[in-house]
Formats: sequence, structure tokens, C-alpha cells
Amino acid sequence: MLDYCERFYDRQFITRENLNSDILARFETLLDAYFRSCKPATEGLPTVQYCADKLCLSPNYLSDLLKKETGESALKHIQQKILEMAKERVSGTRKSVSEIAYELGFQYPQHFSPWFKKQTGTTPNEYRRAS
Repeated sequence: MLDYCERFYDRQFITRENLNSDILARFETLLDAYFRSCKPATEGLPTVQYCADKLCLSPNYLSDLLKKETGESALKHIQQKILEMAKERVSGTRKSVSEIAYELGFQYPQHFSPWFKKQTGTTPNEYRRAS
């Protein structure tokens, strides 16, 4: 019975391919809009729960959908978007690393530099100098 349920659950991702691609596009648009707004500074980093709520899905379903379509979870997509925005702001502005961290939604700016280094292999200041 459990195998049947798992096959049924997995089949929905295959049969709803057009709908799934629409959800992926809406997810990307949602993240873009979130980082263009002032929400990161006031509400912090976006969560899977926040994105799922805005897309009218459950967090688990959103993660499963993204995993089936792209091979990566919703959390990984969010982290990649944060990294993309961080790289853009570090290399494109003269703001301090702390200011950039607050703008991106990090509650504590001292967490930003180690996270950035873990993702890119360089600190924000090294990345800025190399750009």
C-alpha cells in the first residue's frame, strides 16, 4: 500500500508538468520581488514556509516539486538566490559588508561573512577586490 501511495505521489509531478513549470516561474518571481522590496531588512531572510504560503502550497510539496524538477530543494534555491544577490551587492556597491548583510536580511551581520566564505570560498572583501 505504501509503495502505491509513493508512486501516486510521484506521478503527480510528471502529469502536471505545465503547472509545475508555472510554479517554478512564480517561485523565481517571488524571490526576485522579495529582494527588490524592503522585506529582507524588516522581515529577515525568506523561508520555505514564507514562499510556500505565497504560492498557496505546503512547504513539503514545494520542496518535493523543486527537487523533482531541478534536483535541488526549495531551501537550496533560496540560498542560491541570497548568494546571487550578495555577490551582486558586494561587487556592485561600496557599502560595508554589515550594511549588505542587513539589506539581505541577515539578523546578525557577523553571520554573513562566514556564510559567504563557505558558499564562495572567499570573504566578501576578497570577492570585492577580485571583482
